Amino acid sequence: MSGFVSFVSAGPGDPELLTLKGAARLREADVVLYDDLASGAILDLARPGANLVAVGKRAGRPSTKQHHVNRLLVDYAATGVRVVRLKSGDAGIFGRLEEELETLREAGIGFEIIPGVTSACVAAAQAGIPLTRRHTSRRVQFVTGADVTGELPPDLNWAALADPDATTVVYMGRRTFPVLAAKLIEHGLSSSTPALFAESLGRPDERLVRTTIAELAEQLARGGAASTAAVIMFGALAEGGSS
Repeated sequence: MSGFVSFVSAGPGDPELLTLKGAARLREADVVLYDDLASGAILDLARPGANLVAVGKRAGRPSTKQHHVNRLLVDYAATGVRVVRLKSGDAGIFGRLEEELETLREAGIGFEIIPGVTSACVAAAQAGIPLTRRHTSRRVQFVTGADVTGELPPDLNWAALADPDATTVVYMGRRTFPVLAAKLIEHGLSSSTPALFAESLGRPDERLVRTTIAELAEQLARGGAASTAAVIMFGALAEGGSS
């Protein structure tokens, strides 16, 4: 008899931002396969005695290969147990959800997806600003700052990204943002366009920086490698109280 897999979106790491449904699935799970960014205090919600398995993938650090994660999902579920695949943020946003769903479909294993709070929403909330503005930012776009090689994707829609009337959120773009910013300016976006850099959201070392795309690019170019997760927003951002 096959088990069942619940893809639980953990949010940014603050257990209070986890949905009630996600928390319930953690309390019921026999096995929890969790990402690095979905660990910590959230795992305290798991059922005592549950098998907790780390399967994190982080750029520049030893990581679990995706095919191995896929295999673990199938192997555990095939024994008839309740499996939670705990993903950071919202599982459907730059979380390799598609590969894992396809593997389960091919194996005939049932699943559900429990949505969560993505880091874009958390960053805006922590900075005290909206993601949209009635007259100056009627569109929000999410983009990845790194492809499977860790570099800036070569086929980005530069006209859309350089739209001054959009709010753009860059995931996994700390290392590539200097190049991204240069391309944006080259395609007509003002170097003084407001930007927000947010790292370690929902954690004790959370940091928010209000700046411009040009200044942020310079700061990140000087900063070197870092292990903390970050999200970058730029565009017609409202004034907020964080800096």
